[in-house]
Amino acid sequence: MQIPSFPVIQLFNITLVSKEEYRNLCQTEESIPVFSRDWWLDAACGTNNWEVVLIKEKDKIQAALPYYLLRPHIISMPPYTQTMGIWFAPYSDAIKFISAQERRQTLAKQIIERLKPYKSFLQYFHYNFKDWLPFYWQGYSQTTRYTYLLKDLKNPDQLLENMSQHTRRNIKKAKQQFQITVQQGVSVDDFLHILSQTFKRQRKNNKQKINVLRRLIEVCRERNQGEIWGGYDPQGRLHAVAFIVWQKQSAWYIAGGGDPTLRHSGAHSLVLWEAIQYVADFTDTFDFEGSMLPGVERFFRQFGGIQTPYFAIQKGRPSLLDRIMAKLTR
Repeated sequence: MQIPSFPVIQLFNITLVSKEEYRNLCQTEESIPVFSRDWWLDAACGTNNWEVVLIKEKDKIQAALPYYLLRPHIISMPPYTQTMGIWFAPYSDAIKFISAQERRQTLAKQIIERLKPYKSFLQYFHYNFKDWLPFYWQGYSQTTRYTYLLKDLKNPDQLLENMSQHTRRNIKKAKQQFQITVQQGVSVDDFLHILSQTFKRQRKNNKQKINVLRRLIEVCRERNQGEIWGGYDPQGRLHAVAFIVWQKQSAWYIAGGGDPTLRHSGAHSLVLWEAIQYVADFTDTFDFEGSMLPGVERFFRQFGGIQTPYFAIQKGRPSLLDRIMAKLTR
């Protein structure tokens, strides 16, 4: 049987169109990750602070790059957004790998051409994006980051088996010794209080905007694509919290933490475990959203997830004045 291949494409019709065309695509295309969807970008960036480059062939969108404008000439990552990058239209598994790779490189080159007017660019690309060579050829740099993925969520026995003994002990301790019960629908104020206590314990400032997190929680709840879980003891004290979002493709851990005075209960592990079992009704993959901080990385790794690399691709850097002005104008 003859395997179909793509023709070599020299030029696509590239246009910075009304975002309505991309919004329409988001309504029909399941493969677009949640962080690149129009409703997420509206909440995370503000409706007027993101744009999209679309590449079309015969009136069909073949690739898209939504991007957040930190300033009019600076592309960066929105708050609470793990990855963005280029989305490519799905193609048949029967297509030759070499043809698909050539096609994607051509699409990427054309998108990069439209990025030239911008002074700086920084995006974390989804882990499905494997070939950053077109960016390298145009002078961009790349840093590898990591996340941890749990697969086959509908097999809880296997998930427990893959966990570290330490995590399993924490889950058991939280249930039996401290009688922690996990509930959905934690109030945003209670969630943010625990989150602030977590940063205080780590002696770090939360550099991401709290009002953005409030908007994201609100819109995810409205769409039935996100919720806050919390672990309570018999005295009603909230030990730990986690904000999780999901779609068919995956679920993601967005933010969470624990009360520093109650950390020994193991509630954070139990809260995440209960949330993972819940989202198994919607998806088969759980993404811990990664961390380059040693303590956080270890906590996620001990759940037994698969270490998965993804790219941070960058060119140029915002000046100090740009960063200050961005804070003042958002």
